[in-house]
Amino acid sequence: MRMNDLASYIAVLAQRRRFGMRPGLAMMEALMARLDHPERELAVIHIAGTNGKGSTAAMVAAVLQAAGLRCGRYTSPHLLRFNERIFVDGLPVTDTALTKAFAAVEVAAQAAAAAGEGEATFFESATAAAFVVFREAGIRLVVLETGLGGRLDATNVVTPLVSVITRICVDHTEWLGDTIAEIAAEKAGIIKAGRMVVCGAMPPEAQAVVWQQAKMLGCRVVEAATAVTLAGVKTEPGRLEATVSTTNRALGKIHLTLGGLYQAENLATAIAALEAVEMTLGVEFPDEAFRSGLATVCWPGRFQLAAKNPSVIVDGAHNPDCATALATALRKGHVKRPLAMVCGFCDDKDAAGVIKILAPLFERAWAVETPSPRSMTAANLHALLQLHGLEAIASETAAALEEARNWAKINNGSVVVCGSLFLAGDVLARLNAYPWPLAEGQFEPSEALRPPHQVPVEPKPS
Repeated sequence: MRMNDLASYIAVLAQRRRFGMRPGLAMMEALMARLDHPERELAVIHIAGTNGKGSTAAMVAAVLQAAGLRCGRYTSPHLLRFNERIFVDGLPVTDTALTKAFAAVEVAAQAAAAAGEGEATFFESATAAAFVVFREAGIRLVVLETGLGGRLDATNVVTPLVSVITRICVDHTEWLGDTIAEIAAEKAGIIKAGRMVVCGAMPPEAQAVVWQQAKMLGCRVVEAATAVTLAGVKTEPGRLEATVSTTNRALGKIHLTLGGLYQAENLATAIAALEAVEMTLGVEFPDEAFRSGLATVCWPGRFQLAAKNPSVIVDGAHNPDCATALATALRKGHVKRPLAMVCGFCDDKDAAGVIKILAPLFERAWAVETPSPRSMTAANLHALLQLHGLEAIASETAAALEEARNWAKINNGSVVVCGSLFLAGDVLARLNAYPWPLAEGQFEPSEALRPPHQVPVEPKPS
């Protein structure tokens, strides 16, 4: 197949979704070998976890860039454009660079298939393309988020500088196991011998598994909650404020451009991870880089104030743990009531568990379908909302958003959009609150804007 534009490659990737998810590293190792191992050129902060890993990745990358370092970031899923998954020096990868990377990956994938090694999945192809993008851009320092689990995730072909594990809860049980301990064991699979490990907040049974794995591999473990102290935490949609100190520095008041009390947890984890990187590399980032980076971090769709008068808050909460965090944020985050919900879920998510937690906070709800082939039908979601005592309407997204905003304006309340990051992206675009360009050509990075510094790939000698 001859392809020369990004849309063609994205279409090929979409077709590869039919291969589903295939836990295991054999295909990624085959792709990396055929691409001359771009992953080996990278100094990686590898982040796994059920919730909070994307926010943590965004914070870590923002501080590294504020410290004057060239930095890449790989996260998933994307809200609207595939380019969001791969950031180079603080900007989404350009169509030109991404197309070039996909061309190289496609050659490798076809060679692997011809050799009888199987077909590359969507996520394997995407991850391989990210590694190629970073190599071609001359990026050495990368913040890398796992897709699913950790031990057998496509990203786990790297040997990281630091492994970071954020909050662990029950999700993706068909792949990761039914218990917290089983899921923690999969996440802990990113831990590599002798490399530092940073743990976010997690249940005791998860913590025990992570510590056991780290001890077996001779790794030092840093508990974020112990290493980082947050005082005077205040939050509202799109904003969190706290006075921060660690065993190494007193940062004073931090103004984070992400809202919700749950971001305080992620903030502590990100700062602990950055200090682990300092220790590993034998460098020191300026305190001002922490303050300025966190004051400008952009990670949309997480307790985001997307519109005012009335307030529309967009949050991708899609499992019960996320719903509990969202409920706490709504109770304590200075949000006007009464509340209207616009929600949509993918059919593999615990929509009933999420709605059970959120329903007591809401007066009215609109059920919509997400822009995903895996969407739960609006009719089924409508029935579920009514089952939990909510007055609900099944509708199309544009109409639901308009009706909910009108209702909130009349009642001097707020609208909350939740249930799916696919829905979050769709709504942000409709409200002109999507932070990045929706078309190519609007963000070709200037050489003059790129941070000038690199970091050594190898950790300092012990």
